[in-house]
Amino acid sequence: MGNNRAIVLKRGKEESLQRFHPWIFSGAIQRVDDGIAEGDVVDVYTSGGQWVAVGHYQIGSIAVRVLSFDDEPIDTAFFERRIASALAMRIGIGIADNPENNTYRLVHGEGDLLPGLVIDCYGPTAVMQAHSVGMHCCRQMVCNALLHVMGDRIAHVYYKSETTLPFKAGLGQENGYIYGGSNDCTAVENGLRFRVDWLKGQKTGFFVDQRDNRLLLERYARGKRVLNMFCYTGGFSVYAMRGGAQLVHSVDSSAKAIELTNANVQMNFPDDARHEAFCADAFRFLDDHKDKYDLIILDPPAFAKHRAALHNALKGYTRLNVKGLERIRQGGILFTFSCSQVVTKDHFRNAVFTAAAQAGRKVRILHQLHQPADHPINIYHPEGEYLKGLVLYVE
Repeated sequence: MGNNRAIVLKRGKEESLQRFHPWIFSGAIQRVDDGIAEGDVVDVYTSGGQWVAVGHYQIGSIAVRVLSFDDEPIDTAFFERRIASALAMRIGIGIADNPENNTYRLVHGEGDLLPGLVIDCYGPTAVMQAHSVGMHCCRQMVCNALLHVMGDRIAHVYYKSETTLPFKAGLGQENGYIYGGSNDCTAVENGLRFRVDWLKGQKTGFFVDQRDNRLLLERYARGKRVLNMFCYTGGFSVYAMRGGAQLVHSVDSSAKAIELTNANVQMNFPDDARHEAFCADAFRFLDDHKDKYDLIILDPPAFAKHRAALHNALKGYTRLNVKGLERIRQGGILFTFSCSQVVTKDHFRNAVFTAAAQAGRKVRILHQLHQPADHPINIYHPEGEYLKGLVLYVE
């Protein structure tokens, strides 16, 4: 039996664990051993005293994130096994060890059986992010395991968790290199080069999850007048340029994002007059540009971070898509996305359906999009599906 402090569940609350769901909610807990601190590894028992799982304890709605349903020590060897499994999958699907692509997600939390941990690779730099106190406490162990598994693939590890851990935990965490250190912030995705700002950028510095969708957009870009809203690093813009777009306009309310977009376009298409970037509010920009674009990308930041914000988020998605559908030229193609975990595929589709009806346009769905294979969904944890997208043909 386990050697860690114990948490005992209320009667019947082990059912979700028997279905291998990796979260234990605080309301399911009967008793917690004295002396358990946030981030501790704990053993979980049924009310009848049967061992069921081992995981990280945290104060909050999700009280335990399960690391294993086998009674095993959570040590460097454990993390090595999990990371090796994640790497083998990425090599098997042709994403890792690919000369055309050194940008990928190596560990995707619950999807790779490591809840609370994200690791993105950009060439020789791994950016590691903890979303739980337990993973923060294990960060050096994880780093050591990562370096052992990755060998000469990784020379630098940047830890970036200042904004992803609960403030109330008072961890005093700071972003910074925990191994090596590099000034080279260039990554390659599908043969295109990008400057990735893992020091100050959002998430781990780049939205790796749109790689496949950017490639799809490239197929539709030839001869098109393209508008990339909420452009951030300009990923969609660079792919549209390579796809032979007639013009590409990138819009973001952040001056820093515009600077990054211009740098990425310049790196791949120096002094190409087809591209122009605008620091502007999305809704105002769309109001001022009707019938100008025949390919529009709407990829806003998450409108809902938690369930309480869902209603307002859906209204926001509808309002944004009404603008896009009203402004796009006849015969145009609209790529529209939601990255909010609490917004389901049906929620999002209904919001876009409502927008189409309000805009009074004839609309066909060409593609239903989602996160790529290096952001896998644990079949026992459907909450891991977060990125939704639709490609629409608009008459």
